[in-house]
Amino acid sequence: MRRVVITGMGITCPIGNSVEEVWEGVKTSRNGIDFITHYDTENQKVKLAGEVKNLDLSKYVTPQEARKMDPFTQMAMYAAGQAMDASGLLEVTEDKDRWGVSIGSGIGGLQTIEKEKERGQKRGYDNVNPYFIPMTIANMAAGSVAIKYGMKGMCTCAVTACASAGNAIGDAFHYIRDGYGDVMLAGGAESVITPLCIGGFTSLRALTKSTDPARASIPFDKDRSGFVMGEGAAILVLEELDHAKARGAKIYGEMIGYGANCDAYHMTAPDPEGNGAAKCMELAMTDAHIVPSDIQYINAHGTSTKLNDSGETRAVHKAFGEAADHLKMSSTKSMTGHLLGASAAVEAVITTLAVLHQYCPPTIGLETPGDDCDLDYQPKTGEDYTISCAMSNSFGFGGHNASLIFRKYED
Repeated sequence: MRRVVITGMGITCPIGNSVEEVWEGVKTSRNGIDFITHYDTENQKVKLAGEVKNLDLSKYVTPQEARKMDPFTQMAMYAAGQAMDASGLLEVTEDKDRWGVSIGSGIGGLQTIEKEKERGQKRGYDNVNPYFIPMTIANMAAGSVAIKYGMKGMCTCAVTACASAGNAIGDAFHYIRDGYGDVMLAGGAESVITPLCIGGFTSLRALTKSTDPARASIPFDKDRSGFVMGEGAAILVLEELDHAKARGAKIYGEMIGYGANCDAYHMTAPDPEGNGAAKCMELAMTDAHIVPSDIQYINAHGTSTKLNDSGETRAVHKAFGEAADHLKMSSTKSMTGHLLGASAAVEAVITTLAVLHQYCPPTIGLETPGDDCDLDYQPKTGEDYTISCAMSNSFGFGGHNASLIFRKYED
């Protein structure tokens, strides 16, 4: 099996529009959650979200390109551009048949769907935007990135709800590790802070109705009452080690394991006993050829819903046994909100940085853990911490589970 390293990263999310800005946000416990500005919430119960702020697309997306892209694709292009700049791959002149793209999205172009539905009602449906279909389909973020950079290897899109980016990154990792490619841009993108989407999740009773940004996304807290919607995109450049070394690339970290399975339990609810999630983490550790005590930190799925946080806690106890008492676990969704299909990509970037900088990110809103939440969740502020290996978990509607494992790179 070939080694797979991370040679570039790009990101836009509620706490920043670059890797550096996001990491500064993590270190300073920045809260990216605030009142929704994308539309008028007067007639809706949910008032808060984690919006991307002050995003300047101009370096990576032209105005002409932007008119043909839903915001989720625009954000993916932005993050991919940052990742390519950081990787140095733009200077490499080689055949790109072994370079690919794997970008997940849970919902895709919902903003465009809502906008064009209104346009069709007013002007007739034969007069909707001619780019309506390519703007809305979830695979277009991956396709647009591949076209932009001429990547002719595997180009795919995982659509597994909130596990989408986790599956996208994991599949790309295996693709390189097992010899099918040398470079993959992998991650996720989502931008669905819209009246219809927020209304749908509100009707499902999944979102918090809190109007206090500091007490809205509070994973593992006894007062947690639902998740906060976020938006953004993140991309990692995964590369075969020898390929990276041959061109003198900067290496941010190494990916060593991936687990994926299904709860096969319920359409929207996770298994309350955490059986599927536990098995997924075990699969990832087996894939990485490590044991539970090798992992020091878990970036939790940690959505701030009653069932998820308690179920994930039980799952960690089952998968890690006694080692669960000696690791740290935090939810960075306390800062970013829940980015649905992009969440695993944002958290993969943060987890990679945690290992690189030997720092445990915080769960910023956590004041009093719930009775069913008994692990070390690193409340309020982060701290310097020795991390050799870290895991990032993502669990989605339909029972989809994905666990990724990252290691500090050593030659």
